[in-house]
Amino acid sequence: MAQPAFSSVKLPGSLVEQARQAAQPLRRSVASQIEYWATLGQIVEHTGLSVQDARAAIEQYEAAAAQATAPVSVDALTGRLLAAQARGTLAERVREVVRENQSRAR
Repeated sequence: MAQPAFSSVKLPGSLVEQARQAAQPLRRSVASQIEYWATLGQIVEHTGLSVQDARAAIEQYEAAAAQATAPVSVDALTGRLLAAQARGTLAERVREVVRENQSRAR
């Protein structure tokens, strides 16, 4: 399988530092963290989710992942998100999770 082409880009130092801090506990590289954020941003943008909906879904996912015994790789998570997006179930599931969280908060 051919390796993907890579390109260099200039990013603000503050973004790189935020990525460095976010990546460390998850044992990701800075580049992997930024790629992870970009993938999430693409999914949110393409599914029409609000920022609040996306945050709620991510928080629930992270809470569940913290309880899991086996760590989930970035590639596995990205694959699952892209598969759900392709099936059209991602946005609906996120909205469902948000509704559940809102019901519990009341």
